[in-house]
Amino acid sequence: MQVIRSVNTMSEIIQKYHLQHKQIGFVATMGFLHEGHLQLMKEAKKENAIVVASIFVNPLQFGPNEDFEKYPRDEQSDTLLAEKTGVDVLFIPTVKEMYPHAMLIHMSIRERVNVLCGHSRPGHFDGVLTVLTKLFHIIRPTKVYFGLKDAQQVAVVDALIQDLNFPMELVGLPTVREKDGLAKSSRNVNLKEHERREAVWIYKGLLAGQQLLLKGEGNPALIIKEVTQTVEKHISGKIDYIELLSYPALKPVSTINQQVILAAAVYFDEARLIDNLILHPNGKIINRYN
Repeated sequence: MQVIRSVNTMSEIIQKYHLQHKQIGFVATMGFLHEGHLQLMKEAKKENAIVVASIFVNPLQFGPNEDFEKYPRDEQSDTLLAEKTGVDVLFIPTVKEMYPHAMLIHMSIRERVNVLCGHSRPGHFDGVLTVLTKLFHIIRPTKVYFGLKDAQQVAVVDALIQDLNFPMELVGLPTVREKDGLAKSSRNVNLKEHERREAVWIYKGLLAGQQLLLKGEGNPALIIKEVTQTVEKHISGKIDYIELLSYPALKPVSTINQQVILAAAVYFDEARLIDNLILHPNGKIINRYN
């Protein structure tokens, strides 16, 4: 596995692969790799000749009161895990390498961002758009892989690819979970012991809402109420949001007659956790989006 830190060197390597007509799968991460990231890399390995992964904690997507400095980092472990998983090229640029000067172009998205995480994190997805646009131009992948745990990000990436005509396929893969159901996240290490025990109730709350849909309930308000009551009963953290929206458009729905996302976010003392289910109108879970 090659570890590359220079944009120019990365571009040169990618150009060689393109001249060889090799299909490239790309996994963008902020590091501190866990099983969720590794599953994306494994799937990319199955479907592409070359797998490129990036590790870059992007400052543009962190707000002034968010956890950029606290965001966990372990480059040595990440490098070993990526190599073991079959990554061919690991791109680890510095902030200076990715942003050698203040950006003169400001990217923003008008739809799909004023709900869910975007509602309480203004500017977050503008930063995501900016870094992904740069990475997509540098890597020029055939397929890009994202986890559906960050389903709003997948919806934003879908819009980015469609609107700017990026010649690549988006693959959204199912959330990887701990044995008790908690969605795997780099931020889970920041949970206190009692918070870790409680955190599984985010997922259990979503499942309670799904059960209503499976039984034929089509009123979003009643499903949201069920999730909210279940989560509030079992956690000491503060609910940021619980929402049910169309997917990937992320629009409010008055009745559930289309593909939807049921999503939640909860603040604990040192971590904000998110989770979701993407559902058919009949309540069945959708595990792959492309």
